[in-house]
Amino acid sequence: MPKPASSRKKRPQSVRALTGTVFITRQVHFNSAHRLYNPAKSQAWNKKQYGLCTNPHWHGHNYVLEVTLKGVPDPVTGYIMDLGELKRLLHQAVVDPCDHRNLNDEVPFLRHIIPSTENLVIAFWSQIEPQIKAPAALHAVRLYETPRNYADYYGPDVI
Repeated sequence: MPKPASSRKKRPQSVRALTGTVFITRQVHFNSAHRLYNPAKSQAWNKKQYGLCTNPHWHGHNYVLEVTLKGVPDPVTGYIMDLGELKRLLHQAVVDPCDHRNLNDEVPFLRHIIPSTENLVIAFWSQIEPQIKAPAALHAVRLYETPRNYADYYGPDVI
């Protein structure tokens, strides 16, 4: 007579590994002030170039940062990177140093650059990329300055 189903030992099931390149994205938010200003140029030049964005009393944005990683999922975890770990890394590298700060004056890795959205994505890449470990690789950094204005950066090797 067969044993009841509840007393049977279950055999471990094998996990099927899938291969293919996957892109995952994590979004984080921060609020900062900045001023677009080139100190090598006159105030008149800066006013003509940047308009209200060169206000000497600063202006602010509610930034949205999206970071995309690419890789082949690990056959044991199914992840290219745990998204909770990516969130922690992004807070450490970008959000915590920039949130509620003046980007021109208070963020050491942004000193002496014009904090345009274009320059910020390049600077953020340089803060994030060294911390990403295989099997993941940094694919893109996207920064929304407003809901309608954003910049993408795909790394120094992309033309």
